[in-house]
Amino acid sequence: MSTGDGPAECVINISEGRDLAVVAAVAKAAGTTLADVHTDADHHRSVLTLVGTLSEVEEAARAVATAATERIDLTAHEGVHPRLGAVDVVPFVPLADPGGPTTTWEEATAARDAFAAWAGAALALPCFLYGPERTLPDVRRRAFRDLAPDAGPPAPHPSAGAAAVGVRGVLIAWNVWLAADRAASPDGVDVVAVARDIAAGLRSPVLRTLGLAVEGGAQVSCNVIDPSAVDLADVYDAVAAGAAAAGCRAVRGELVGLAPRSALDAVPEGRWEQLGLSQRTTIEAGRSR
Repeated sequence: MSTGDGPAECVINISEGRDLAVVAAVAKAAGTTLADVHTDADHHRSVLTLVGTLSEVEEAARAVATAATERIDLTAHEGVHPRLGAVDVVPFVPLADPGGPTTTWEEATAARDAFAAWAGAALALPCFLYGPERTLPDVRRRAFRDLAPDAGPPAPHPSAGAAAVGVRGVLIAWNVWLAADRAASPDGVDVVAVARDIAAGLRSPVLRTLGLAVEGGAQVSCNVIDPSAVDLADVYDAVAAGAAAAGCRAVRGELVGLAPRSALDAVPEGRWEQLGLSQRTTIEAGRSR
């Protein structure tokens, strides 16, 4: 465990989005580091954002992983979002306090490696590392195929699967919801296919995208890898234009977890509601709670 007192974030994705009692029990394990919980029944997934000092976040991440492994059975899991395990993704994110302590990339990487070693030994959970070595999509494609776990047993946990444990910079997880436009396309349109086509056209090294089916429509699901290089309003407008051309409409943006304040500052305040943004759901606000 780290002894550093610099700030850090850990955004744990668990494979439970329907049993709210389970989500609440797992979230409770995070203690005072818990800054946000986002739950999605279609994805059958919840995202827990932990914020504190690096050592506090490390300790809370272990408690959350233990609670999730005990309570979530992946063999009975169905959801539209890809997943490896009950504790699906565990990224450590170094942060900085202006004029105060800073967590370095090296310290966050050490926390990642320590968590993976602990989870492999204490929970019998195979862990695949991502960050400088490989990307999270690489892990999803290659795990247990031509990529062996970096820690833990060589085969999946019987009920909890495996975990992708990473180190990364600040990322924005964000969705744009689509629906069919009956006026523009009275005979109907495959809105999921439209979402997938739009996602494929937007995908780039700084913007990872998927088109997913959700109740009543579809989503273009986005991971903004470099928030300084991507304007959420521009992405929303591109999705809306693609949807309109195909007989669909963009309904709203949805933030998953927290975003840096800079993402709000980059777009007019009058568009925050449409994009699913607010001052309350920034990393800075989460750190002050």
